[in-house]
Amino acid sequence: MSIRHWPSTERPREKLIGHGAGALSDAELLAIILRVGTAGVSAVDLAREMLVAFGGLRSLLEVGHDQFCAHRGLGTATWVQLQAGQELARRHLACQLDKGEALTAPGLVRRYLSAQLRHLDHEVFAAIFLDTQHRVIRFEVLFQGTLDSASVYPREVAKRALALGAGALIIAHNHPSGVAEPSDADRRITERLREALALFDIRVLDHFVVGDGEVVSFAERGWV
Repeated sequence: MSIRHWPSTERPREKLIGHGAGALSDAELLAIILRVGTAGVSAVDLAREMLVAFGGLRSLLEVGHDQFCAHRGLGTATWVQLQAGQELARRHLACQLDKGEALTAPGLVRRYLSAQLRHLDHEVFAAIFLDTQHRVIRFEVLFQGTLDSASVYPREVAKRALALGAGALIIAHNHPSGVAEPSDADRRITERLREALALFDIRVLDHFVVGDGEVVSFAERGWV
């Protein structure tokens, strides 16, 4: 049966309008983007097939163009819409960390860093530069590749912080393995950066390690 023949309370669009997007399942949200299904298959059923075929929502959203389009009923237009939706979500979080806003919500920082770094298949080291009132100046990725104590250069971090007029910063990196537990090397990097930046009266407020489903805060563990 086509979705348009469903009771209005069960149709994804009407359900979203009446109860908000949070009331919809992953399949129902995907169905709204798909708009239509295929012969004999509703948009919701096609969405459910997609979630099963790709192993869940995250895998579906991160799959490459060619693999996505190889699935029955899917094409470039849908893949592009999903990519655009993800980027809008990241930018929405970034808007909440706009320049001039005081950073007072650790949960927001977690969500923002997770959205920026969790999906990457390579390791990156980034920083949120803050002024002396802890207002956001800028987020930047500073180093890429396998990170250890020799590949993150405190001098370069200090140069960038001074160039931006930062009085403090929050550093972060991801673990592509998905395991967020910090390593001994992570702790050594943090200590080296703290010592180097302290020479310029620049504070390291926290170091976040972004894994698959968890973001670990050094500050919460008493390590900074």
